[in-house]
Amino acid sequence: MKDSMYPKEKRRSSLRMQNLHLPSHILLIIWSFIALFPIWILFVNSFKTRFTIYDNPFWLPAKWNVGNYTAVLGNNDFLGYFKNSFMAVSSSIVLVLLLGSLAAYALAHWRGRASTAIYFTLIAGMMLPIRIASIRLLELVKAMGLLNTIGSLIPVYTAMGIPIAIFVLTEFVRQVPGELTEAGLIDGAGRFHIFIRIMLPLLRPAMATVAIYNLIPFWNDLWFPLIFINKENAKTLLLGVTRLFGQYQTDWSKVLAVLALSALPVITLYVLLSKQFIKGMTAGAVKG
Repeated sequence: MKDSMYPKEKRRSSLRMQNLHLPSHILLIIWSFIALFPIWILFVNSFKTRFTIYDNPFWLPAKWNVGNYTAVLGNNDFLGYFKNSFMAVSSSIVLVLLLGSLAAYALAHWRGRASTAIYFTLIAGMMLPIRIASIRLLELVKAMGLLNTIGSLIPVYTAMGIPIAIFVLTEFVRQVPGELTEAGLIDGAGRFHIFIRIMLPLLRPAMATVAIYNLIPFWNDLWFPLIFINKENAKTLLLGVTRLFGQYQTDWSKVLAVLALSALPVITLYVLLSKQFIKGMTAGAVKG
């Protein structure tokens, strides 16, 4: 008798659990529509002409126009802007991951008041917006001879990304069992060898989180390129978009085409690293 009742009770409990999760699913669906709506508007209107964009900006075009993309891709200036942005952002992210992982590995294994003070000093950069030091940064960039070059953005972006990198990676390294490091030391491996062979493969989810977290503000930054760069051949993609804004009229269809192309690297990187990103974000949330 008990065995025959068990499946019914199990079905009832599963239905209750589904009913409990239903409100959260509804909220997530609504939030997904809110988050995807600007992307929809961006891509849909990028295939319209300058005048048809105002007919119905929220729906598909009556006639798809790829002339915006061919005009943008056929312009060597915009391809140069894209290359400049890619070089500045990719170099900055590589430096952030390299320096952040090395600092996190050192701080996680260095116990003491000095390490704690250094750790909190470094992550304090998360609370202080770097733009408040724009004038001083301009003076430093000029003193280093990097003005009007892509190299002027790399140290600034690296400084922007290191605090969050140290914050995420240090906590991740502290969760790695100490037995792995001890086993490497017993086998005769040095600290750097342990970092390369053991730590870096384990840090991939956290490093993917840091990379995606920093990619968006680096790629979408307009403030520092506007301050540091005046030469046409050194402008970044978003800074080059300002060429399309006229005094009396703006070709919004080409502007949206450029912005759609600029969004593709961010979306592509997130799709490729989404699993690692989720693992890195949820690491440490549940301890078993």
